[in-house]
Amino acid sequence: MSVWFVTGASRGFGAGIVAEALARGNQLVATARRPEEIERTDRLLPVALDVTDEGQARAAVDAAVREFGRIDVVVNNAGRGLLGAVEEASDSAARAVFDTNVFGVLNVQRAVLPVLRAQRSGRLIQLSSVGGFTGTPGWGLYSATKFAVEGFSEALHGELAPLGIHVTIVEPGLFRTDFLDESSLQQAGEIADYADSVGTMRQSLADWNHAQPGDPVKAARAIVDLAELPDPPLRLQLGGDSVARVEAKLDQVRTELERWRKVSLSTDHDDA
Repeated sequence: MSVWFVTGASRGFGAGIVAEALARGNQLVATARRPEEIERTDRLLPVALDVTDEGQARAAVDAAVREFGRIDVVVNNAGRGLLGAVEEASDSAARAVFDTNVFGVLNVQRAVLPVLRAQRSGRLIQLSSVGGFTGTPGWGLYSATKFAVEGFSEALHGELAPLGIHVTIVEPGLFRTDFLDESSLQQAGEIADYADSVGTMRQSLADWNHAQPGDPVKAARAIVDLAELPDPPLRLQLGGDSVARVEAKLDQVRTELERWRKVSLSTDHDDA
């Protein structure tokens, strides 16, 4: 039995992860902005948490330790979406998505890592996106937040491994959740010059929504499996579309690196 601490636990991936972890006999702290939407049981403690509030993050971690005595698995799942060309997004919209997706994760980490370090054990599972590995028109700022999470998570992987704490970045593709619903996804204002790029992306959303190829129940199983692996990966792609996009990005980077290798190496000092 492990103690799980899951953010954004009231719906989507978060709710699925909570259900799967509970089904395997674990204890859970399920955090959400509206914890009243989550039913309390003897193994499930709902806790209020707006991840942008560092004080609430510390209070949620304290509540978890008081209730269950420890924390074994942390899932940084809470997040928000933003669709629009990079130029189309207002300053307030850009800051809002960074506040939740980047600074919110940092808030939770600062609150929970002292517990894991003291234990010299634990798992940190960071919910990124295939958009955290490869950017596409319309998702630039959302991808930027996930690129940021992947950057500091890679560093955390090296920093925490000697302390017995594993870090895994999860990169889902398109899954059949409510992510594309109006209640979940903010859209930036439209500039006519981006009609052929971002406009096409917007038009396709109606066809994608609730017809995405990924099964969130299967994704939850795969994520909970991570906590049971003795040597989990640094990255795990979920969904065939995620795998295909990562493969294409790796091919593109390798091709470009080889094409421009001579120029890249020409900038070293002669004595290097």
